[in-house]
Formats: sequence, structure tokens, C-alpha cells
Amino acid sequence: MNWRSSYVRRMKIVDALVVVWAVVGAHLIRFGLGDDNHVAGTPYVLVTVFLPCAWWLMLAAWGSRQPRIMGSGPEEYKRVFAASLWFFGALAIVSYAFQIDLARGYVGIAFPIGVFSLVAGRWVLRQHLGMAREKGGSTFSLMLVGGRGAVDHLAAALRRFPQAGYTPTAAYLQGSTVHALEEAPDLRFFDGPPTASAILNAVRECGADAVALTAGLHLPPSTIRQLGWELAAANIGLIVAPALTDIAGPRIHMQQVAGLPLIHVTTPKLEGGKKVVKRLFDVVLSGLLLVCFSPLLLAIAAIVKLDSPGPVLFKQERVGIKGTPFVMLKFRSMDADAEVQLAELQNLNEGHGVLFKLKADPRVTRVGAVLRRYSLDELPQLLNAFSGSMSLVGPRPPLPTEVNAYEEHVRRRLVVKPGLTGLWQVSGRSNLSWQDSVRLDLYYVENWSMTADLVILFRTLRAVLKRDGAY
Repeated sequence: MNWRSSYVRRMKIVDALVVVWAVVGAHLIRFGLGDDNHVAGTPYVLVTVFLPCAWWLMLAAWGSRQPRIMGSGPEEYKRVFAASLWFFGALAIVSYAFQIDLARGYVGIAFPIGVFSLVAGRWVLRQHLGMAREKGGSTFSLMLVGGRGAVDHLAAALRRFPQAGYTPTAAYLQGSTVHALEEAPDLRFFDGPPTASAILNAVRECGADAVALTAGLHLPPSTIRQLGWELAAANIGLIVAPALTDIAGPRIHMQQVAGLPLIHVTTPKLEGGKKVVKRLFDVVLSGLLLVCFSPLLLAIAAIVKLDSPGPVLFKQERVGIKGTPFVMLKFRSMDADAEVQLAELQNLNEGHGVLFKLKADPRVTRVGAVLRRYSLDELPQLLNAFSGSMSLVGPRPPLPTEVNAYEEHVRRRLVVKPGLTGLWQVSGRSNLSWQDSVRLDLYYVENWSMTADLVILFRTLRAVLKRDGAY
């Protein structure tokens, strides 16, 4: 049994346990252990037996257990929710049409508990699958077909995110004689467009589970269509990777025009109602956190004052939205003359690009080391978020010297307010390269949504507890 069959089997077992637990639990909460409850002449016990079976089958019919949606992305969760919603919607329609007086409390308990538990169960399974994929297992082997530059780009992206479950195993290059994949062979080099049968033979040679057609590949539509037919007959997946990078799913809309799949890409704009909602969210949540954390803030302030001479707060000029400077607040975690000592430490810089980072920074105080480890030194930035110079979620607030060294495309980070946390915070912090830091910030700017902000805030707690990259 391969990993896909094993994973689907575990998924079926978890789904079955969850729907049985949700429906039986709803029955016990609503009716207790009595056996004198009936609906349309049928004991509720039989209804409680029927519903989990039908619900479980609905999850399968909706494609929520398909291997291609396993491990990453929201599609799996969307299908679980949609299947459950349609199932209970159909149940309500049937009840109304045939005048079956199904207890509302019974359904009202089973549906939310079941949906939440199904999503939670899938999440747990996904974490185990993600850990296996980080170790190199439970992945789809992928043959990349196209120009060398596009193949390199796609291979690098897949390596950055092993949880997606695709492992490049071979490259079939067009118009190149330069090796593309260090850990896998290049099967063919070809100058002109290959035939569908030639690509299929190469797939069989490397034993790939799927083929990815990348940019830089010049194939006539008839060849791609023929390739799709032959791959489908051989139960091998076909993936088309367009030359679109760092674009989130909600921005992509597919439209069929004259038999052609056209991809429309929209750009989110943080203005109007969205801007008001984000600002209101920042004010309300930062205000609540300031009130809740006020005892902790006072305690840290006292400890910092007693630990070393100097002010409690460290104030530093940073660059905000549209290049506007502002004063960012942090608890002082270094010696009072840390900025003066910086020039002497420049040759020891362990940071990337224009960033200065030093793991064993001699300027950090004893208390400061603890504050940095748990990101407690950044709590005063809640005042920045409350006042409006920062947001709770956004790109990393840069120094003026960093902005002066920006390349032109990097300045797009300044389109939105900098954040107390962001993709850089939940993706490795100081362990990130300069290029990855820029890529994540630009991705946030290009794909902003309120839902993404909530997800980042949730992931921030986990990143802080792991303390990875905090120094």
C-alpha cells in the first residue's frame, strides 16, 4: 500500500469517527438515553444511524479526500465545509418538503460540532503529513518540462515548501544543455518542441507521478491535448505552471472563453471599506491587548529599569507607509549606548542583505536576552498600532538606512503600514535570507486580505513559542 492509499484510509477512519461522535453526541444531548422519541413514525435511533453514514458518503462524493488537495492549501477544508453544508441543507429541504418534523436542536448541535471536528481532524492529519514531507517522504514525484530558467524557478519554489508534497525527480529541458536539477537527472535536451509520446516515454523512464509544464515551453495546443489524454490513460497527473509568481489563490479567476482557459489576476487594494475595517481591527484588538497585558507591561518595565542603567523604552526612527518616518517603541533589550557600539560590530554582521544581525550580540542585556527570546520586547509596539503609525500585521518596519539601500521593486513594501507581526515573523524571522524577507513582504502587499491577517496572527503565537529565529 502506497502512502496515498494509507493516508486516504486514515482520513476515512477519522471522518467516520467524527461524524458518528457528532451525531450520537447530538442525540444524547437532545434526547438523552430515552428510546421513545420518534420522527415521522421512525425512532430517532435509526435516524442517528442513518445520518453519519450519509454524511460520510457526502464527504467522499464532494471529493474532500482526493490526493491532490492533501497537505496544503484551503481547498480540502473548503470541500469538507461545503459537503457538510450541502448535506444538512438537503436534509432541511427534504424535511420541509415531506413535512418531517426533525428536531432543530438535534441538527443544530450535530452540524457545528461535526464541521469543527472534521476540520480539526483533517488539520491534525495534515500536520503529520507535513512532518513526513519535511523528511522527504509521502510526496508526489514530479518531472519538470520546459526552459531551464522556468524549471529552476519551479524547483526552487517546491523545495522551499516541501509541505506541498511535490519532489522534482527529473527535468526535460527545452533549448538548453545546462544541468538543471542537482539532485535529479536531466532526461533529455531538445531544441524543438517534443512530441507527446516523447514526454510520456521520459515520464515512464523516471517513474514520475505527475508532469509539470512550465513557462518557456513551446508546445502547440494539439500536443498538450494529446499529452493530457495519454497521461490520464496512464494515471499520471498533468500540471501547468504559468509564469505567475507569488500570487495568492483568491486573486486568480479562471474563465472559459472559446474553449480557452483564461486566467484573470486581480490586485487587492487596501482602500475604502477594507481600509476602515483593517484600521478598526487594529484599534480594537491592540486596545484590548494593551488593557490585558498592562500588568505584564508594568512588570517588564520595572525589571528592565532594575537590570541596567538607561531608559525603559527604546525609541528608534523607522519608515512607515509611503516612506513616512515614525518612532517605533520597544522595551530596551541592549545597553543604553548600543547605537554607539554598532559601528564597532559591523564587521561581525551575520545578517543578510541590508539587515544587521548578530546572534551573540554583546550589547544585549541579561533581561534583554529573555525578552528577545519570547518577543516580549516588541509589546510596546501595540501603542504604535493603536496610534496608527503601525498595524498589527504588515511588512517588517525598516530603518531609514535600509530604505536608502532598497532596490526599486523593494520599495513596494512601503505601500502598506509596517506590522508588529507579519509573514516574516511566522516564517523564520532572523533565519530568513534578505531575498526571502523581501519576497514574503511583497507577497503580503500583493495578496493582502483580512483573512490572511487573522491567519498570520494565529501563526504568530506558534512562532513565538517555538522561538525559532528570535535573537
